This record gives sequence, C-alpha cells and structure tokens, in this order.
Amino acid sequence: MALPYKRIIVKIGSNVLTQADGLPDAARIEHLVAQIAALKAQGLEVIVVSSGAVASGRSLIKISDKADAVTSRQLLASVGQVKLLTLYAELFGQHQLVCSQVLVTKEDFRDRVHYLNMQNCFRALLQHNIVPIVNENDVISVTELMFTDNDELAGLIASMLDADALLILSNVDGIFNGDPKNPASELIAEIAPTTTSFSSFVTTQRSQFGRGGMITKCHMAHKVAQLGITVHIANGKTDNVLPRLLQEDVANTRFLPNKSASGRKKWIAHSESAAKGAVRVNAGAKTALTDATHAVSLLPIGVVSIIGEFQKGDIIRLLDEHEKPIGLGIAEYSSEKAQERLGQKNQKPLVHYDYLFINT
Repeated sequence: MALPYKRIIVKIGSNVLTQADGLPDAARIEHLVAQIAALKAQGLEVIVVSSGAVASGRSLIKISDKADAVTSRQLLASVGQVKLLTLYAELFGQHQLVCSQVLVTKEDFRDRVHYLNMQNCFRALLQHNIVPIVNENDVISVTELMFTDNDELAGLIASMLDADALLILSNVDGIFNGDPKNPASELIAEIAPTTTSFSSFVTTQRSQFGRGGMITKCHMAHKVAQLGITVHIANGKTDNVLPRLLQEDVANTRFLPNKSASGRKKWIAHSESAAKGAVRVNAGAKTALTDATHAVSLLPIGVVSIIGEFQKGDIIRLLDEHEKPIGLGIAEYSSEKAQERLGQKNQKPLVHYDYLFINT
C-alpha cells in the first residue's frame, strides 16, 4: 500500500546529480524528472529542492585554482543555474509539465512578510500544476547569509508549505549505525521523535561535492519531524527510488513525525538566526514548558534574567538556568517591560503558547 502523502518535497543532493568528475549527470537528472512526472500523474504535489548549479557551471567555464573560493562559487552558480534550469525545463516539457525557478536566501525566511509572500508564490505555482525548482541563491548568498546546505533549505520549505513528507535523496541508503562503508554497519529503518543524539553512530564526514554531512541531515530531519512532517533519507542513485519509496519498496531511513504544529510555530522553529535577545527561565518554568502534554505560556514569574534587547513581536530564545537552549518564541512585549515584570505573579505572558516552539 502506498504511503498517503499528497504534498512532498524532494531534495536532490549534489552527489546524486554529479558524476565522479564533478560534472552534471544528465542521465540521472532525466530519470529523476521521469519519476517526479509519474508522481504528478498520480495527483501528488511535488516541490523540488535541487543542488547542481555549481556543477553545471563547472561544465561551462574554467576558473583558476588561485581564484577566491567565494567568488568562484558565485561565478559557477550564476552561469550554472541557467544551464541546470534549462535542462529541467526541457525534461519536464517532455512530460507536458512546466517547471519554475525559485531562488531564495536565508534572509527570506527571517522576515515574516517575506516568508508569507514566498508561501503565497509557492501556493500559486502548485495551484497551476507547476513544479517549483528551488535552490539557494548562491550568487548573493555568502558566509553568514548561507544555509548550512540544501537540506536546511528543504526543511524550511517543507515546514512553510505544510508538506506531508520530505524526501532527501543522498548517495547512501539512509542512516547507518556505523560507517556506511563498513559491511558490519546496519541501516536504521526508523528514528523516533524521542531520539536526541546522533553523534554516537553517524559519521561526521561531509559528502564530496555537497556542503553538509550526515550529522547535519539528522539534526535537520529530526527538527522537521518534530513539526509533524515525515522525513525519509534514501539513495537517489537507486533506480525508481521515488515511486519505490512511496510504495515502501526500497531501503531508507524514516524519521517518524511528532504531532503537527501550526504554520506560525513552524516559522518560529526555524527562526533562531533571527532572534533578537534571550531569556533565562528557572527550573519550574523549564519543566512546565517542556511538558508535551500541556500547552503552557511563558510567564514573567518563571523568568530569571533578560539577555540583550528586544521589542514586541521579535523572536527571542528561551534558555534554562545553565543557558542551554530550550526553545524560541515571539515576545509579547519589550525587554524593558520584561525586566520590570521579572519574577512577578499575575502578569501577562512574555510568550504566549500559540507563539512558542519548544525543542523536544
């Protein structure tokens, strides 16, 4: 029986789209497009987060080894993005499908207005049966503006669009309990929402052409699953991996979802980089906030100290007494007013539970 997904995000990694020499694998891209077209024919909504722009650029121009790494990446991405999208458009056209290009930066997710504008754009594309091809705008995204990798971007898109599932196509079958190259290592078929540590069994090695490693994938997948979205990690070089994945007929690791969160909570969950300040809470407040069975607001009586400055409507970080992060929320009033009400009873919540995301 097929998995009951209606809207899926398919993230295709650099290692899936490139050959051993770092140049694009056109045959693999063609096969993936055919699979996506088949899923579309079954009535699924598919959003593609695709790497490969830099590799495509590498097939067109040669850059000196002495060139600045950031400039080289910008140059290759700028040239390569055109070639990559032209290829996608041609291949989807063979299946009577139209695709679109959506280039984003981390800044687009930090601002609530930008976020909602982007969400509206995606919804319009899906309503018109268009396949959005999403990538980071590498031409202007450098250093602190960059996503960790396209896995992080795919997680943000999945959260924004309330996807049923995020399918991450890598160059391995999933998460193993040791080095995947070691025959003794076994594939972990399912990872529960309660799992918190991956470092004991996941290799920290990064992929050859991508920016991210498997630890990054695990943390991102776990966070997305916490928001009620199932995440699968599978081998994108396996023939017919997408239809087989949805028929539960191929090796993969599935991150089981927690209860679904509201759209605003999904935005808050991914907004740590936009946080303007922080509050330290006492042990009682931490216990109440992290109790998954009850929805609890953060009251001033549970706040120990205010760190930094923030205004009403800003994202703030919630820390325990040892400054360990426990969540994020939207401040109901400024740090100045919060300081005045510190530790007091019968005060308006500093963060209402509707605008609170707790790490579990």
